[in-house]
Amino acid sequence: MAKDREADLRERARALLAAHPPGTVPPGEFLRARFDAGLAWVHFPPGLGGLGAPRALQPVVDAELTAAGAPDNDPHRIGIGLGMAAPTILRHGTEEQQRRFLRPLWTGEEVWCQLFSEPGAGSDLAGLGTRAVQEPDGGDWIVDGQKVWTSSAHNARWAILIARTDPDVPKHQGITYFVCDMTDPGVEVRPLRQITGEAEFNEVFLTGVRIPDAHRLGEVGDGWRVAQGTLANERVAIGGVVLPREAGMIAAPAAAWRERPELRTTELHDRLLSAWVDAEVARLSAERVRQQLAAGSPGPEGAGLKLAFARLNQRISGLEVELLGEDGLRYSDWTMVRPRSVDFYGRDAGFRYLRAKGNSIEGGTSEILRNIIAERVLRLPAEPRTDKDAAWKDLPR
Repeated sequence: MAKDREADLRERARALLAAHPPGTVPPGEFLRARFDAGLAWVHFPPGLGGLGAPRALQPVVDAELTAAGAPDNDPHRIGIGLGMAAPTILRHGTEEQQRRFLRPLWTGEEVWCQLFSEPGAGSDLAGLGTRAVQEPDGGDWIVDGQKVWTSSAHNARWAILIARTDPDVPKHQGITYFVCDMTDPGVEVRPLRQITGEAEFNEVFLTGVRIPDAHRLGEVGDGWRVAQGTLANERVAIGGVVLPREAGMIAAPAAAWRERPELRTTELHDRLLSAWVDAEVARLSAERVRQQLAAGSPGPEGAGLKLAFARLNQRISGLEVELLGEDGLRYSDWTMVRPRSVDFYGRDAGFRYLRAKGNSIEGGTSEILRNIIAERVLRLPAEPRTDKDAAWKDLPR
């Protein structure tokens, strides 16, 4: 049966290539045709870029199209849309929302960002204070507040947004999930220059932003539950990327070790070998979770992947700087730029060392992830929370 399914997908891919030969049609036209053919993400439903096929068969399509020189949708540029917004819209969006948003999201014609973290609610996301108040008779929602650490906000057309709609109930219960048009009046994006010199992140000010009720995802007050699915997908998107062996952060120091024997010491050899083994364990664990994901949505195990990703990247990037000695202290370019995509591994050892510091904050801090692992994976007693049943408006801030 699986062989028949693979053969069917190859046949569909070849038919797409025959009808829209790469190199003779614009990339955007090819990508839209691929989506309409159900070959964008084969596990999505028919009509929404998929065929309802097992997710594990996506590589069959990708290999066929790549071999023919077909353009891709630049997944690094639209990672938030693909990894976080799309699965949330698929699970909680209305049919109208799915048909409006998913096609231009996948083709890369519309970039997405995530408006979750706030200056006063980062690790404790449920304490967020951005308010959304609905006009009488079910009209638009008026949103006021500030978000921070927002990747790609300067490139985004749309954002997934959570805001407080009821301050009179406990903090986890009064949150609602929206889609926000980043081009609307009242949305202001300001760059945040980080330690690497780039301004990959932004702070976003929302002042009287009008969001139609038709752009609400899920029920009013159910935003925390909807956001849990987004966050689980985000952790897998960051920590669960399946790479070839000796790719990712371990690639550069392993190459330096082979190419520059004058750098070698016995102590560095032991540390590099230990890091290489741990990187390979993390890679195989990510592959295992990806295979499990083929049968459903990500669970709390994604927190383990993200935690290991951050710890390994910081350890390996520090080892690379030590291995390179004086060369490791050189920094190629500290020019203020606003990149189009997130880059964990590019440029030089200094960039990798500094960029990796953010890995234990973005996508859920390592402290929060340890709590998730303890409570939802290991089933240990929950951390005491004195604010669990108090109304959000009565909490000290």
